[in-house]
Amino acid sequence: MLFLTVRQIHPSAWLLVGLSSLLQVLIFPLPGLYVLSWVAFAPLIVALLRARPAGALEIDGAINLQAAKPGQAFLLAYVSGIIWYAGTCYWIYNTMHEYGGLSVPLALLALFLFCLYLGLYHGLFGLLLSLAVDSGRDNRRALVAAPFLWVAVELARTRVTGFPWNLLGTAQVDNISLSRITTWTGVYGVSFEIMLVNVAVAAAFLVPRKKRRTLLIASVAAAAVLQAGRLVEAPALPADHAALLVQENIPAQANWTRDAFERTLRELTDLSAKTVAADSSPPDSTHGKVDFIVWPESPAPFFASDPLFRNPLSEMARATHTWVVTGAIGSTPAMQGGKSASQIFNSAALLSPTGDWTARYDKVHLVPFGEYLPFPQLFSFAGGLTKEVGEFQSGASRAPLDAGSTRLGVFICYESVFPGEVREFANQGAQVLVNLSNDGWYGDSGAYAQHLNQTRMRAIENDRWILSATNTGVTASIDPYGRIVARLPRKERSALVAPYALISVTTFYTRHGDWFCWLCAIISAGALVTRFAIRGKEKAETSS
Repeated sequence: MLFLTVRQIHPSAWLLVGLSSLLQVLIFPLPGLYVLSWVAFAPLIVALLRARPAGALEIDGAINLQAAKPGQAFLLAYVSGIIWYAGTCYWIYNTMHEYGGLSVPLALLALFLFCLYLGLYHGLFGLLLSLAVDSGRDNRRALVAAPFLWVAVELARTRVTGFPWNLLGTAQVDNISLSRITTWTGVYGVSFEIMLVNVAVAAAFLVPRKKRRTLLIASVAAAAVLQAGRLVEAPALPADHAALLVQENIPAQANWTRDAFERTLRELTDLSAKTVAADSSPPDSTHGKVDFIVWPESPAPFFASDPLFRNPLSEMARATHTWVVTGAIGSTPAMQGGKSASQIFNSAALLSPTGDWTARYDKVHLVPFGEYLPFPQLFSFAGGLTKEVGEFQSGASRAPLDAGSTRLGVFICYESVFPGEVREFANQGAQVLVNLSNDGWYGDSGAYAQHLNQTRMRAIENDRWILSATNTGVTASIDPYGRIVARLPRKERSALVAPYALISVTTFYTRHGDWFCWLCAIISAGALVTRFAIRGKEKAETSS
């Protein structure tokens, strides 16, 4: 059956799928050819709607092609998804091999299985699009439905699989005029606009040739107008506060003796204290003293309950008279079978200027295979990433941390790729967002840049400054337009006096969340139900 399905697909459809897959890879960093986002999916859409011979020739002698059957459409789009994930998330291989302890074959297998799994969402898009096609060669209903279907699939990828990495709209994070729509719709609104232009480009190749030129010019003009938003330079936003972001640059794998541990802590506390004392704010800065110090998520064994870690941090807070936010491994006693056990968390601890450990945020959304092992019996071979610290437990609250008169929305690493989760911090009153991350696991791949762009999009959606403190970079201050205002070079131990401002006004997206993508999902379901009803009526009329 599969052989027959593949055999019936015209070779041109496979070429279009390959072209689309390549373009999809190119629009995300690295290499970041963002302008290609307006045409990246057009070849795939054309392939889905012109996939198989209809057994006749058109008037001009060309082969008469029609839309793929549902199974064929799924297969074409699925292959595109597999290639896209392999081209953008290739860093999973290195992470699993270098830090997960997997051999080369097993690491390649892990990447392959990952691509097979996540590629299903591209396949789902292809399947749904084929179901929306009218009988014959009229593809108008499918073309109209395509942007809604794509956003609905992105919602499924976010909520079902929990891996919304590189949502399509993120490709336009530098487009200030366009990206501001996310304050209403979240990143999904930009995904919708990008797919809408792709549909227009695809439609130009699906209409009769005499109409093609007009439609193609119109779609390219629309893309040019929307892309021109990258030329807009919004005014600089006032920043009347400053935080010290420490980039620890600690190796992902290190031999931790007590001497090495204490030396690392001494170097980091000295760097923090000296930078605060030096008052390295620019002469024309409107902000004054550093309000708080931020240490990132770290691969070092920094346990919040360990006096060897707690005492130096408390002394630093007292010496600098400054609030401190630090990545740490939190622990809470738990009862298991009547015996006391210890649950561990990937945490962010808050210290007061008096050195007291006043609050803690425990990471809610954990990284599968990195911080916990799903289905342990099935994936026991992939447990290397968690073996150093065991399995983390998930936190239960996204309440901001109160640092005096400032409410901090602290989220950790991977959580920044979830639009609907980050907005909860602002919705609960966070005035500035703080992201602690350790992107050292990804090496020099494009993952750190992809992660940074997604973090920047969260700043735009919630109209908040984000202070991104990372272990190896990029450590940066991000303004509510998603612009990087100040940053440190990657892979060096340093500290950044990062400007920011406090904002209490909430955006429509912050208050109402993912309403837009749910609306797209409802419209998609309605379109498909309507199409099935029409088909049923047509069959009934034919049989009668």
